[in-house]
Amino acid sequence: MSEHEIDARNLLCPLPVIRTQDAVKKLQPGDRLHVLCTDPGALHDIPTWCRINGHSVSDIIKHGREITIVVQVAEREA
Repeated sequence: MSEHEIDARNLLCPLPVIRTQDAVKKLQPGDRLHVLCTDPGALHDIPTWCRINGHSVSDIIKHGREITIVVQVAEREA
């Protein structure tokens, strides 16, 4: 398991989800992706995308207008 980070700050919907999706494709099961964003819509959009695609959100950290959503990458289906 390794930690990764993407910067989606100052991007509006749907770009934070698209950047998350693109980054997760390059990661291994069990990796954690820290998504830095400022779009409040990401608080709903990224967890929904995770649920649909089998990943999970392990943490959401809010600091002022900045949000960090930590995505746990799921096992790939055979």
